[in-house]
Amino acid sequence: MFARPVALLLLAGCTSAQTAQPAAMPALLQAGFSSTQFAEQCEPWDEWDKPAPPFRILGNSWYVGTCGIASILIADPAGHVLIDSGTETGAEVILANLRTISVEPTDVRYILASHEHFDHVGGHAVLAEATGAEIVALAEAAPVLESGKVSPDDPQAAAGHPNMTPVAVARIVADGEVLTLGDISITAHATPGHSPGATSWTWTACTGPEEPPVCRRLAYVDSLSPVSADSYRFGDHPDVVAAFRASLAKVAALPCDELLTPHPSASQLIEKLRSGSIAVAGQCQAYARALGERLDKRLAEEAASD
Repeated sequence: MFARPVALLLLAGCTSAQTAQPAAMPALLQAGFSSTQFAEQCEPWDEWDKPAPPFRILGNSWYVGTCGIASILIADPAGHVLIDSGTETGAEVILANLRTISVEPTDVRYILASHEHFDHVGGHAVLAEATGAEIVALAEAAPVLESGKVSPDDPQAAAGHPNMTPVAVARIVADGEVLTLGDISITAHATPGHSPGATSWTWTACTGPEEPPVCRRLAYVDSLSPVSADSYRFGDHPDVVAAFRASLAKVAALPCDELLTPHPSASQLIEKLRSGSIAVAGQCQAYARALGERLDKRLAEEAASD
């Protein structure tokens, strides 16, 4: 299991084993699935649909995605929340991983998303059918999910993304809104830039009753990389650049003891698991700073080509 810095014991009011505990989980969910197998089976930059073993991040929070695309499960006896569905093929891996940790897909109540590209939400329809869960999204992402087509305002609109199977959005959330389910409280943060409806999510996870009490503030932060179709110039869209910079500033200020990202490689998940540095200070700030530098470089390259 991960190292547990003493400084984190007081986070989110988790000061004792009694206060730290979520309600009872299914028996296998209490078992300590290790991240070691994931770190051994997957590579830092890996294929999107390559099957990966699930592992517990902390307490009720699990990685259930593929080697190359993340999907996060937050479990509660009242029902579960799933963030991101991967591709259509990757969604089948997610379903298999849920069953591996004794989670019935029909116990998933909400399916959330990071950003509305096919590699992260292309499997929404597959998971919605298998789970019966409600699809939750920002207003900016909803039209893409419901049409299956990338937004014309997306920097990657002309990049040749395949269409997705449309899926109905049952609930629209706003920036800063808290989604609750049982003991789960997860906050939506609008972080547009990589796509118009890009969303980051934060919540607090605590260890289970068989472990010393530890709580961490988890941040699942969107990609926020300045990637686009070849014909797109960020410099020609000052509103997008302004939104990008505002999102980076927001990410730097998030409650963030542990950073997770839709592409595990973006937050160096494999390297952190192998080195035992999964929970170190300043991860979100460093992530925002590095992506800000990439945006600056992209804008400078565009200006130089004029």
